[in-house]
Amino acid sequence: MNDQAVRIGRDTLGEVRIPANALYGPQTQRAVENFPISGLRLQRAFIRAQGLIKASAAYANMVTGQLDEQKARAIIQAAEEVIDGMWDHQFVVDAFQAGAGTSQNMNANEVIANRATQLLGGQIDQGLVHPNDHVNMAQSTNDTIHVAINIAGAELVHHVLLPVLDRTVQVLWSKAEQFMPIIKAGRTHLQDAVPIRMGQEFSGYAQTLASAAERIRQSSARLYEIGLGGNAVGTGINAHPEYAERAIQEIARRTGLPFVPPRNRFAFMQNTSAALEVHAAVKELAVHVIKLTSDLRLLSSGPRTGLAEVQLPAVQPGSSIMPGKVNPVILEMSYMVAAQVIGNDATITLAGCGSQLEINVMMPVIAYNLLQSLLIMSSMLDVLREKCLVGLEANEAQCAKWMAASLSLVTALNPLIGYDKAAALAKQAFSEDKTLEQVIREAGLWTAEIEQALRPERMV
Repeated sequence: MNDQAVRIGRDTLGEVRIPANALYGPQTQRAVENFPISGLRLQRAFIRAQGLIKASAAYANMVTGQLDEQKARAIIQAAEEVIDGMWDHQFVVDAFQAGAGTSQNMNANEVIANRATQLLGGQIDQGLVHPNDHVNMAQSTNDTIHVAINIAGAELVHHVLLPVLDRTVQVLWSKAEQFMPIIKAGRTHLQDAVPIRMGQEFSGYAQTLASAAERIRQSSARLYEIGLGGNAVGTGINAHPEYAERAIQEIARRTGLPFVPPRNRFAFMQNTSAALEVHAAVKELAVHVIKLTSDLRLLSSGPRTGLAEVQLPAVQPGSSIMPGKVNPVILEMSYMVAAQVIGNDATITLAGCGSQLEINVMMPVIAYNLLQSLLIMSSMLDVLREKCLVGLEANEAQCAKWMAASLSLVTALNPLIGYDKAAALAKQAFSEDKTLEQVIREAGLWTAEIEQALRPERMV
């Protein structure tokens, strides 16, 4: 910053040089200078949640007579502009910042205070609305950052992740129905196994993701408990007795989600349990995504030297040196996203251990990783569904080829000739590179009953 581009702000530590037109103030600027760490910022969903909290707090303080109506209305309008994303560029604190998120909270307080001052006809730093005394009234970093995590997480789960996941599940159920007539070789341990319908295989994928969605839906209910009004340690110091209930009701009204006070506000202040639980469910989804996409990579391997039982839509050339090569790039991208989410879960778990006594000081990194996981999982599932699953087709001829060659068909003979004799026939067929029918006929064991038993459609 040069002298022409700055203004001088003041806080309890002294003077601070701030960009002249910035809505934020000295405490935000100190955080910018103290934490030049990653260039990452807390996500739009979190900033929106901060706006929701500040608007709802101002409303509650106004109706309980603690805050002048004119100031309250200006704060509410400024906070609504934050909710709508007008001032996202003014939220400049790095995701890796002061413990608990004090800098993030003050970033919101300063932006809203200066904008509210402007709305009242004043100038930046004139202080018609004070960031601490008015915007932060009846609040603390310790409750508002935690509440913002829950609000942002709940909105992303409810409005973004679950709808995308449900649509993905619907496509998999549709594929299960489409592929149900196709009988193919099953595989366990990546070795030949008894027959299975491809539709049955895909029904397993569909139900697995459906069950994961249900666990996310169930765990997300924990996010609706928000301890606004807890202030520094949960006692509600400096807050009107009706403040918490009114502020939480206003958040529920503005979001359309069933936010309620926590069963125990001190437990809420001490632990980030809801974020831990929800992200654990999202991590489980990531594990299942890796299973699904790894299976589809195997099943689509080839096209001439692999399994080639399914055909993926071609979305881009796959090689910079091999002409005509097409890779399963959507599946590979999906695996990368799932791996990132699993890594995020390790970060959130370790950060969850940052709760000592009355507060968790690692809340900013918990917020960043939870919201990143929800966002990238949603985007990945959207792309996976539209660019891969919808257009995925079965290669029925290849399935029939592998099914006819599978030695696992011999399993159906166990009740007729016993396990040991069936195993010997399979071993002979493999060593002599013959079909099961050939070696069974050569052994003089072929009967109409055996012929019926070896029909794959009788085994599924």
